[in-house]
Amino acid sequence: MRLHANAALSLRHRRQMVGLVVDEGWSIKDAAAEFKTSSKTCSKWVARYRKASAAGLLDRSSACQVLANRTEERRIEAIAALRRLRFSGPEIAELLDMPVSTVSGILARIGMGKLGRLGLEPARRYERARPGELIHVDVKKLGRIVGGAGHRVTGPRPRRYAAGSFTDAAGRRRSKTGWEFVHVAIDDATRLAYVEVLTDETATTAVAFLRRAIRFYASYGITVERVMTDNGSPYISAIHALACRALRVKHLRTRPRRPQTNGKAERFIRTMLGGWAYGAIYRDSRERTAALDGWLFTYNHRRPHAGIGRQTPITRLNNLLGTYI
Repeated sequence: MRLHANAALSLRHRRQMVGLVVDEGWSIKDAAAEFKTSSKTCSKWVARYRKASAAGLLDRSSACQVLANRTEERRIEAIAALRRLRFSGPEIAELLDMPVSTVSGILARIGMGKLGRLGLEPARRYERARPGELIHVDVKKLGRIVGGAGHRVTGPRPRRYAAGSFTDAAGRRRSKTGWEFVHVAIDDATRLAYVEVLTDETATTAVAFLRRAIRFYASYGITVERVMTDNGSPYISAIHALACRALRVKHLRTRPRRPQTNGKAERFIRTMLGGWAYGAIYRDSRERTAALDGWLFTYNHRRPHAGIGRQTPITRLNNLLGTYI
């Protein structure tokens, strides 16, 4: 029982006061005077005790027992059904002609305040047991930095084209700045990562990156057995298939429109963007690329990873291989 600072009667005092009236025959007025409270309060606790015994002396909720404008259960069930179909709170409110605040409160009360994976099939999480058993490979496009930092740092501003511009076939003006392609590889079991910034994402470039990634993992005692990619054009090419056969690695591809199958690469890319690509202000792309090695060393050797029990990837690798280098 939680009492406010100025409470006159604790639970023990209530029992004593009620006992004087019920067991010893004191009057309500005398018992109230003994405990320095009002006759009305004493009468209340005596009545509750006679109705519910000792449980009647406990505090009750001050919430209303009946609300005149309480949302009907059928309406709450309808809100829950729409939420399972991944409707947002404002969408449900508009559809049912209800205030957004009311819908939000109901969703929070029934435990459906956050969508998460609500209404989706259960997530299938997996982790390979051996280093090299599966390597996730992906590519992330980054706009080149020309003429200083972009809108992520400086905020909205009139569009400018530091590298010049051209008009495409649809009549739209486009920048000549261009793109850089960040190829990433991450080991499923240890999260040990290898990254390169390259000029394109053609099949030839992807194959060359894969060869260097395999050499990188071999330097840590890891033999790559399988490689997982999405269904991008570099990875469905005949050149890539022949290269995998020559390198003696099995190539796995994700199901169409199922990027979560390659989720470890996707999550690593999010971490990389926040910690490296957008984690500092760079004068140009060369400065950003030069900072990659330092960030990647920190990721592999010093940054604890929540997915592997707050270990660093290199510690997890040493534990799995039994080597400490």
